[in-house]
Amino acid sequence: MWHRCAAFSAALCFFLTALSAQAQDVTLLSRDKSVEISGTLLGFDGEFYRIDTIYGELTVDGSGVSCDGPACPNLLDFVAETVFSGSTNIGTRLLPRVLEAFARENGWTIVPVATSDATEVVYVLKSSADKDLARFVFRNRTSDEGFADLLANEADIVMSTREIRPDERQLIQDTGLGDLTAANRSRVLALDGLVAVVHESNPVNAIAPAQLAQVLAGRIENWTELGGPDAPISVHLVDAKTGISQAIEDQVLSVARMGASPSIDRLADVDAVTDAVRRDPFGLGIVGFADASEVKVLTLDGPCGLSLAASRQTIKTEDYPLTAPVFLYFPTRRLPKTVREFLAFARSEKAQAPIRAAGFVDQAQETTGVDFQGLRFANAIRLAGQEVGLDELQRMATTLYDLKRLSTTFRFEAGSAQLDAQSRSNVLHLAEALERGEFDVKKMVFVGFSDGQGPAAANQRIAMRRAQEVRDAVIEAAETSRLDEVSVSVDAFGEALPMACDDSAWGRQTNRRVEIWVN
Repeated sequence: MWHRCAAFSAALCFFLTALSAQAQDVTLLSRDKSVEISGTLLGFDGEFYRIDTIYGELTVDGSGVSCDGPACPNLLDFVAETVFSGSTNIGTRLLPRVLEAFARENGWTIVPVATSDATEVVYVLKSSADKDLARFVFRNRTSDEGFADLLANEADIVMSTREIRPDERQLIQDTGLGDLTAANRSRVLALDGLVAVVHESNPVNAIAPAQLAQVLAGRIENWTELGGPDAPISVHLVDAKTGISQAIEDQVLSVARMGASPSIDRLADVDAVTDAVRRDPFGLGIVGFADASEVKVLTLDGPCGLSLAASRQTIKTEDYPLTAPVFLYFPTRRLPKTVREFLAFARSEKAQAPIRAAGFVDQAQETTGVDFQGLRFANAIRLAGQEVGLDELQRMATTLYDLKRLSTTFRFEAGSAQLDAQSRSNVLHLAEALERGEFDVKKMVFVGFSDGQGPAAANQRIAMRRAQEVRDAVIEAAETSRLDEVSVSVDAFGEALPMACDDSAWGRQTNRRVEIWVN
């Protein structure tokens, strides 16, 4: 319903029109009747009123005031409603599973409610006494429309399969809803990966990210250029306005500075893409790792001989170059207590099983020992040049020998020393684990690595500095942890342990990382 080019200006117009046409004036009066606030009721969460006044938007504790006006809620029968809007995949497959687990954990039930809108799913959360506790509304549209709904005051939380765009961030901030890139304004709920898929009979097994971009841009048109049969490549992708399609644009095409070919077959959803590839021997599609069924997934490779296949482990560590976080975005407003508890549950260990059951990659911390790092260490030896000597490889092997690699990895935005969105979320996850005492009486080493561009000595210094910065960010976030119970240190090995080829932006970004090793 919203075109990308006009989504936010249209939403702003709707927002202003809605306030005028549907203004619901109320007056809040303090118990001693000495303070009176009048304005338009924007929301009530069962505890606090949100009201638009001549002084701006105010949040007022309902326990200290009485409400007068036709829009005032019935406090006896009030049930807070929270609207999640955005990605259909999140709203139909992921969040309902987590909501079911949340209800079971508390001895509650969820009851679906029929609606007249085919894109909307509503669940009522009920207590063991069959009392309505909260209404969860999932508007299953696109990431674009989720941000537009938030701007129009039609949604409380955005479900997105891509990061917020700079123009969206600015417009939302200008409207008074806060900076959605600030701390605690977004959350990575789960992980997915963008995978290239082909027909099972296709002999091609791997593709370089740069080649994938060229295929999408129409610069590689025949399978022979990829080592396959002499046949034209037919590309199937989801609608350009969906979050996954925009993630493909951000992570594949934009990195290569290319645009999508107009001849791409655009389909309604990822199921349609996998169906098209399943029927087309010469087709190629890109879907989420969670959606790649009954089709062959191509490995990402490079000219240096390194390759990375999409798996739970490589997506969880972000070693796979096209990892795609699943986001929830929140404006600067108070959410109902039950919803706050639900969101806290969604970050907990108990929520990770339903996330996996929904087909996504969870964020439960896992470890792998040196004995499972054989291929990585073999590649380090094979690709070592004159600047990375045997003594440095031996130092790395000796340092890490008795440790295990944690699945939590930190990576950085392209061309920047700033952590990427997934890694900013990882800071909070690791800090919370420290606060819970999971690493008490253990050794934790923040280990920095770099790409191979430039002198090895400079790369070593950069890797060490980034390891120190990540350590400092985690320690600062772990406000209640007992750091005297944990041995925390930093080390760096520069370009000594590459994950991908340095010939491309994808490979260099994958290689620039800080790993966590523990015993």
